[in-house]
Amino acid sequence: MARPWGGASVRRLRDASCAALAGLWLAPMTGALAQASPPSPGGAIGLGNRGWSAADTNRETSATELEFSARAGVASDYIYRGTTLSDHGPAVGTAFEARFGALYAGTTAATVKLPTLPAAELTFAGGIRPKIANIDFDLGVTYFAYPGERLPGETNGINYWEAVIRGDRHIGEHLRIAAGYAYSPSVSNTGAWSQYAAAGIGYDMPGQLVPQNLAVSFTAAAGYSWFGNQAAQLGGFPLPAYLNWQAGVTFTHKAFNLDLRYYDSNLSKENCFVFTGDPNARPGGRMNPVTNPEGLVSNWCGATFVAKAWFAFN
Repeated sequence: MARPWGGASVRRLRDASCAALAGLWLAPMTGALAQASPPSPGGAIGLGNRGWSAADTNRETSATELEFSARAGVASDYIYRGTTLSDHGPAVGTAFEARFGALYAGTTAATVKLPTLPAAELTFAGGIRPKIANIDFDLGVTYFAYPGERLPGETNGINYWEAVIRGDRHIGEHLRIAAGYAYSPSVSNTGAWSQYAAAGIGYDMPGQLVPQNLAVSFTAAAGYSWFGNQAAQLGGFPLPAYLNWQAGVTFTHKAFNLDLRYYDSNLSKENCFVFTGDPNARPGGRMNPVTNPEGLVSNWCGATFVAKAWFAFN
């Protein structure tokens, strides 16, 4: 049965932990892998990707012309590093990016269902993507905004910014690897710094093994998140560190992409509530006098299968 938000301890935990849910995805505007030549693989190595991206990190760009990318689509769930941002419900999103040589700037918008009840999630990103020694780097900064929050909590909302560095490399014709690191000085405006390190691998099926005009890519990645202490009004304790992982396959036909993917994390159901502030959390878990005195448990961090479809235009 859904548990209403009530009591000082639950309000404090909710405000403290909903911030973590909003926060650290390495790759939305700063990291999707490229789609080289049509019908290019749409399977980015997602190092904890946030919703939607118009980015092609190793795509050749003109040094003298302004170029644009866009995409839009729908997913059965919006998973962020092993946790849902849409209460395990469907989500839609769109993205737009402009590039001039190695420089880029872009924005995304996605539907979410978070404890602070924002109208949407918006990102604004900018950075540079140089190629050094056969590695496609991405160095960028992203601002995450959650307009229309009806329950902004004690920190007056969960907007925050994050810096990212990522590198992608091809090994031979079909194999790809990627790794990255992200840092925020106050993840989701909690006062706690956050760090995230991730690595992944991708394999693009040879063209002669798949039907004409179809590209198929298999990708998998894992990442580790750890945090500093939150502000005193949010309890002053650190958010729980944890591992997340995902694996799946992406099919690309011209501008259309379909991704089928499994996500999971090692967060316990009790720490899932501490991390997400799930308003539907239930009693019955192990109590922690500091972080979870009522022993509330959440299913927002468990194993999840997601189907996602989108159109991409470069």
